[in-house]
Amino acid sequence: MIEIIPAIDLIDGKCVRLRQGDFAQKKIYSENPLKVAEDFESAGLKRLHIVDLDGAKCGKIANLKIVETIARRTNLTIDFGGGIKTDEDIQSVFDAGAQMAGIGSVAVTDAEKFFAWLEQYGGERILLGADVRGDKLAINGWQTATEIEVLPFLTDYFARGISQVFVTDISRDGLLRGTSNELYARILTELPTLKLIASGGVSCLEDVYELKKVGCAGAIVGKAIYEGKIKLSEFEEFNKRVNRE
Repeated sequence: MIEIIPAIDLIDGKCVRLRQGDFAQKKIYSENPLKVAEDFESAGLKRLHIVDLDGAKCGKIANLKIVETIARRTNLTIDFGGGIKTDEDIQSVFDAGAQMAGIGSVAVTDAEKFFAWLEQYGGERILLGADVRGDKLAINGWQTATEIEVLPFLTDYFARGISQVFVTDISRDGLLRGTSNELYARILTELPTLKLIASGGVSCLEDVYELKKVGCAGAIVGKAIYEGKIKLSEFEEFNKRVNRE
């Protein structure tokens, strides 16, 4: 089984997509994120991945009101990330109705704080985000490169209690050219019980099917939906197909 997780990326309260994490290559798809979320729920989807790109870029949560609205008006299980830096930030995310907080930059820059959150809230509520460019992590909304290699990083954090992570190959994000199956396979070979969610490059439902064969627990899908490459009506039949196997 693999879970399809649609994505809403927010800038100025609007649903957007970037190309390879480049804020200069922004395309607006909707000015009504609630309507987009409701459409996802109507299609039978259960999860929603919300990224506050303003927050990721400036280091301060900027679009929490939208999370509150979507959480109040739908039954979607929401994970939210982007700009979570302080104890107050992460608590505000949960207070807004998100079930999970996606933590990327702080996990790299302040491991002590990250593991304190992991201990306080538990592995089911903390979703580690690992954004990768050339096998090395990038932070701060993908703007800052590091020399930290993703596999040793994940191995260390898994040993210290992380159970779920989403890994984004920045070079593929927003291009609709397929996913980084080789990268995900390497990670799962080393960490077979890690709940790994793939992000970046999904262009069709066959890409999701291939991620299932690799062993991914979930697939974040964004641009393929917004560009009509995957129709919302296709998800129900796809889930039946996956469940039959």
